[in-house]
Order: sequence, then structure tokens, then C-alpha cells
Amino acid sequence: MRVWIAPPLRSYTHQAHFVEARGSTLWEVLDHLETNYPGIRFRMIDEQDNIREHIHIFVGQNKASSLKVVVLEGQEVMIVAALSGG
Repeated sequence: MRVWIAPPLRSYTHQAHFVEARGSTLWEVLDHLETNYPGIRFRMIDEQDNIREHIHIFVGQNKASSLKVVVLEGQEVMIVAALSGG
């Protein structure tokens, strides 16, 4: 499947906007990304295996609330990083 990578995470993907990944759950997809792009998972997932507050992950049109979300063949995954500042 195709995964869109948020600009702040592209240093892990050698500046690629889209990468390919495999998995039937979001957990598996992110694990596959970690195998190919070491360190990227920690930027998205905390020590309790929750999606970090500033990261939003969409599977198809739906925002994922956990890593247990099923990813169907052909669905696109989009990883978005929220902006903050003052």
C-alpha cells in the first residue's frame, strides 16, 4: 500500500513523500515502515504504543484512533503532523 509521509518525518524516508508498506493492521504497517526507515515509528508512537498527540494517521478517509485499525488492500495511509508554535 502507499503511505503518505508528513514533511517533518521525511528525513527518515530520504525526503520521499510516499513510501510503500505492507500490513493488515496499522500496527503492522508502522512496523514495516520501522524496518525500512529506522527511528520513524518512535516519532509517531509513544512508549505505551499510542499514537502521539501531534500525529494524526488516516486509513482511507478515516482517522485512526489506535494501532489495531484494519488496513484493507489498496487503502492509502496518510501520516499527518500537527503544527504548533507561538
